[in-house]
Amino acid sequence: MQNGGEGNLQTRQVLLFFVLFGMSQAESRSFSVMEETESGAFVGNLVKDLGLEVNKLSSREARVVSNANRQPLQLNLNTADLLLSEMLDREELCGSTEPCVLHFQVLMKNPLQFLPIELQVTDINDHSPIFLEKEMILKIPENSPVGSVFLLESAKDLDVGINAVKSYKISPNSHFHVNMRVNPDNRKYPELVMDKALDYEEQPELSLILTALDGGSPPRSGTALVQVMVLDINDNAPKFAQSLYEVQVPEDTPIGSWMITMSAKDLDAGNYGKITYTFFHASEDIRKTFDMNTLSGEVHLKSALDFEVIQSYSITIQATDGGGLSEECTLGIKVLDVNDNPPEIKMSSVTNSIPENTPDTLVAVFSVRDQDAGDNGRTVCSIEEDLPFILKPSFKNFYTLITDKALDREERDEYNITITVSDLGTPRLQTQHTITLQVSDVNDNAPEFTQSSYTLWVRENNSPALHIGSISATDRDSGSNAQLTYSLLPGPQPGPDAAAALVSINADSGQLFALRALDYEALQAFEVRVRAADRGSPPLSSQALVRVQVLDANDNSPFVLYPLQNASAPCTELLPRAAEPGYLVSKVVAVDRDSGQNAWLSFQLLKATEPGLFSVWPHNGEVRTARLLSERDAPKHRLLLLVKDNGEPPRSASVTLHVLLVDGFSQPYLPLPDAPAPERAQPDRLTAYLVIALAAVSSLFLLSLLLFVAVRLCRRSRARSLAGCALPDGPLPAHLLDVSGTGTLAHSYQYEVCLQGGAGTNEFKFLKPVFPNLSPQVPGNELEGMPSFRNSLGVNIE
Repeated sequence: MQNGGEGNLQTRQVLLFFVLFGMSQAESRSFSVMEETESGAFVGNLVKDLGLEVNKLSSREARVVSNANRQPLQLNLNTADLLLSEMLDREELCGSTEPCVLHFQVLMKNPLQFLPIELQVTDINDHSPIFLEKEMILKIPENSPVGSVFLLESAKDLDVGINAVKSYKISPNSHFHVNMRVNPDNRKYPELVMDKALDYEEQPELSLILTALDGGSPPRSGTALVQVMVLDINDNAPKFAQSLYEVQVPEDTPIGSWMITMSAKDLDAGNYGKITYTFFHASEDIRKTFDMNTLSGEVHLKSALDFEVIQSYSITIQATDGGGLSEECTLGIKVLDVNDNPPEIKMSSVTNSIPENTPDTLVAVFSVRDQDAGDNGRTVCSIEEDLPFILKPSFKNFYTLITDKALDREERDEYNITITVSDLGTPRLQTQHTITLQVSDVNDNAPEFTQSSYTLWVRENNSPALHIGSISATDRDSGSNAQLTYSLLPGPQPGPDAAAALVSINADSGQLFALRALDYEALQAFEVRVRAADRGSPPLSSQALVRVQVLDANDNSPFVLYPLQNASAPCTELLPRAAEPGYLVSKVVAVDRDSGQNAWLSFQLLKATEPGLFSVWPHNGEVRTARLLSERDAPKHRLLLLVKDNGEPPRSASVTLHVLLVDGFSQPYLPLPDAPAPERAQPDRLTAYLVIALAAVSSLFLLSLLLFVAVRLCRRSRARSLAGCALPDGPLPAHLLDVSGTGTLAHSYQYEVCLQGGAGTNEFKFLKPVFPNLSPQVPGNELEGMPSFRNSLGVNIE
């Protein structure tokens, strides 16, 4: 039962539901069916009676729901017919309540809509009247006047309406007839009316048959034996102090507890003054629930009370003395509600999986009820506060659970939503129901590369299809939305030298392969853009830049620029006989198309006409005299020099140099063709020009190195002696030199430079680079993050 406050609350909930879902309030539609109708019987049609469209029932997931635990109705979505899902028993469903009406709702989604339905179960005459007391004993004093009325036990019939008890009749006799008595509560009782005075001496006992008839067609009947015992005169009946006794009993009262003691007084003495107490006109429920001591009048609890089943009892207590006179009073027992029923949650619709990025999505529809009354039956429904879901009241005790915002599967792919319903009783009882909701993936994340750019190395002259490196990307999505494919993006300049013609990529693994052999001298580096795309719909992609650095291999031999070896006439250098030791005879100039240590050149004198007369500086290729010339030295010398790089394996080239000894540039040792006097001075001027040019180049080179050393010393802000500088581990071989001025080294490498003093000739030692020599056996794709080479003074030597 609900009080007025609960009714107002329900009204507000219904109005809120209509505002939320845009529904207009609809009146309940009533259907009727007779009890014990076979399962599957037709009840009504929603299209005909409610005006719904059959083709929309399935798409809107229409269903019949109710607050009861039973679901006797089912909906055929194809025909919109309401059918019985089970046989109904009106007496089981409603008992003596008339009319018997069951309430249902037709629930539809998209949009959410409730249609109230009432099903009235009509009664059939399937029960016969029965007397709870098969034998009734009446003690009637013999001096009872004609017309005296004696109440009899009424028959009980579970049917209602016209099928209930309609009339009574008594077996033929000369003393009594039966009348029907209707109480203010509309209950019918038989009463025995005396037609003729009794005579104890003539007939002390009469046996009569009382028959109860219902109004069914055909009528049903039940009988009981009425035993009339004629008593001697007893002129005082028992008297109760009050006609109505009331007592309140909590429903959790223990069995056997004392309820009340009934008491009546009789002025008669002896046997006529002895009073016995009995239940009069008590129903079967009363007799099962309560017990009365016939002598003391104490009423005890016989079985457990349940407020949710029966809230009050009205019991007629009869006090009868030994002379057969009796008096009745009413005992009213009100059952007090105790908060002994937790709220009940019934799920009408549950969604186990929803896609991410879909706000305001319906997750579940459920109803809540509490069988208790008052505050014990008022409920509060809630979920955890930190979840992106909200509860909304809809129709009466129905709630909808919807998403409060768009979900993100990458942040959380599963939610355990615990719905808690608690009542307002003391102590509070609560019920919890957990819904597990899976968040399905939507392709809302583009692939992400592990690096914004990649640098790969490959050594030139590689074999085709060589694996040069890999790229990798990840996708926060799942399933096909996270399956990636890699591809190369076309460059701005198509052609044989385009990046797409040089490398290929494995679409599944992201591995990069060289398509053909690369030549460092033709291409030192190139860039290609790669794309990673997922397989979602629509697909998302991202790009990254891949830089491929080609590493040099020692595949080029040194090339001699001076003296030229392919000239038609050999190159001859003039050497005056008066030259001092260390005199610069010539300088071999060579270059190497390779880079790095593959382009570091050293010079070596392999063969000379006069051993010991000439020497070659291994660093710069300068050919100088090693001693003073003598008259015994041959006038013409042939020198064979070797130019070798520092690659693995090293490559070399040979140089042939002819030297002619002369006493002076104007008077060569060998006879010369006659020439005019002005032209004889031309060799002297040519030699002077050559000496001046060599001196200027050497001075400029020395000055540049001194400037680099000074700048380095200033940057380090510390004193460092030029004569005693520390050398790094592993000195550079003495025969290596970077001939920068002549273009011997094409790329920047790092050197430690040390100027030694006290030597006969000031010279620079070029030590090994700070980074180890690149071995040809090192795979190109393993050299990542290689720094640029700088000399120890912090200046790139180009």
